Amino acid sequence: MRGGGTAGGFVTEVQGEVQGVDSEVGQLNTVLVHRPGLELQRMTPRHVGRLLFGTLPWVSKAREEHDLLCAQLRDQGVRVLYVTALLQETLEYAGARDEAVRLAVADTRLGDELRMQLRTYLEDLDSEQLALVLVAGLTPEELRLGHGVVFELLDRHDFVLDPLPNLTFTRDSSFWVGDRVGVASLATDRRREADLMGVVYRHHPRFARTRWLYQPDLENVYGGDVLLFGPGVVAVGVGQRTTPAGTERLAGRLFGAGLAQTILAVPVGRQLGSGLPSPVVAEGGGHLDTICTVIDHDALLMHPAAAYTLIAHTISPQPDGMRVSRPQPFLEAAAQAMGVDRVHVIDSGTEPVWGPTGRWDDGSNVLAIGRRVVVSHERNSETNARLEAAGVRVIRVPSSELGSIRGGPRCMTCTISRDPVRRSEPASEPAVLSARLAGAPAPVAAAVPGTREPAYSGAIPAVPQRRSRLVPARPPVRPADLGRPADPAHTDQQGARRQHDQRDQGEPDQRPDDRRSHEHDEDRGQDEQHDAKHVSTVRPAGSGRCAAAGAGATRRDPGSRQVPDARTTVSG
Repeated sequence: MRGGGTAGGFVTEVQGEVQGVDSEVGQLNTVLVHRPGLELQRMTPRHVGRLLFGTLPWVSKAREEHDLLCAQLRDQGVRVLYVTALLQETLEYAGARDEAVRLAVADTRLGDELRMQLRTYLEDLDSEQLALVLVAGLTPEELRLGHGVVFELLDRHDFVLDPLPNLTFTRDSSFWVGDRVGVASLATDRRREADLMGVVYRHHPRFARTRWLYQPDLENVYGGDVLLFGPGVVAVGVGQRTTPAGTERLAGRLFGAGLAQTILAVPVGRQLGSGLPSPVVAEGGGHLDTICTVIDHDALLMHPAAAYTLIAHTISPQPDGMRVSRPQPFLEAAAQAMGVDRVHVIDSGTEPVWGPTGRWDDGSNVLAIGRRVVVSHERNSETNARLEAAGVRVIRVPSSELGSIRGGPRCMTCTISRDPVRRSEPASEPAVLSARLAGAPAPVAAAVPGTREPAYSGAIPAVPQRRSRLVPARPPVRPADLGRPADPAHTDQQGARRQHDQRDQGEPDQRPDDRRSHEHDEDRGQDEQHDAKHVSTVRPAGSGRCAAAGAGATRRDPGSRQVPDARTTVSG
């Protein structure tokens, strides 16, 4: 076993490879991904409501971009595992096949007769065919022996077994804390994603000795809401997806396993009990990792409006249960939990996720390869520029089609292994200072006290009036530009380019069945040729073949529930 004795700092070695995660910034070793496939190809404009996509993607192009993302990760020494490959290997075991089929036919919408027909069909498939159907779904035309009331009432656009088009977001369905895996508990429409991951983690030899932290039959917890701020410090976004009950259950298990000393519960959906929307809420409800990303042990990437609006409740273990603090400004609570004097906030330079209706941006959803090294979508030009100005190395990956997906590189990778973080390495302040001396736009730095002071007043220090604190600084003027008259045409082109580079992922200029439908139809032909050999292997049915205790009582600190003013000093 490697790693120190600090809570959250344990990782294990499996077949000579490190397995486990104690931070977001340790050197990345292994990730789990899913390559977009037939499950997306089968989506049409009438199915767009079930997708976490801005528009229907051009599937073959999305595959190419996903392949380039994985190639960049390999170039950085990261091992890339694929869900489909692991699933095929897992289904070679009889116990895994039986469990996978049982979970697939558990949908109550099937009815008794169609359920038996589907079970017989699935049991007759070999491992490769079964893995394909479990991910890509099954249409009525493919179940040729189907009959009965439910089957006859199916529309030709319906599925006997629904595809899993959102499986690309492997971060949602599972997450790791220390050397334990949490299989997420997702909403009903995505439950099968977590079920499949549970089959893999339970039966694949690679994970034979892995202990579980969470499972799908518990209260709702999404992996995208779980961030490791450091060894023993876990932040959990609480809202429309990860519920308060799920947060309590996860906290109890983390404390019981010795994997956490402090948990930050960060509301990112509706204010609890009020029925009123929180400022930090996007259409469909955003995950915590779409609001902020850990870049270093004392640095976060997020929009300043989020940094100054978020609050957090600190949860800590007690002999008789758990202690929950009153609300604190998010950055203040984070600094205390992380054991730093202040948290540096690198401004993403983009609209926050609760911006105007229909907007979505994944600028804050980058994947850290190590300390101050991240993978980001190339379309996030402003975010990438600000990261580089703060001394962060940015590895850009194409995203013309993956960019239509509501999430960035972190959402599309489940981290299985990182090197244990070493807090003794040089701090990040020199990089920030050098960026300022070079004349680049400086990141926003929030000065946060290391401990909570009773005299905290929330007063706003004086700020020069030349520009708003929340508006990014203009780039420095080069000597060659001095005295040059403004060119209106150039200004218009520059504005247009800025909007094109990092556009809002919201209401498209055209409906999905207008602009996208033609691309989708052309793409379908290419993809069907590419996948013909897989589709042809799905044959008609023939002869068959073959946890820790929950949290204790919760005690809340006495005192006012008034939320203190979270505004802090901004360095410009």
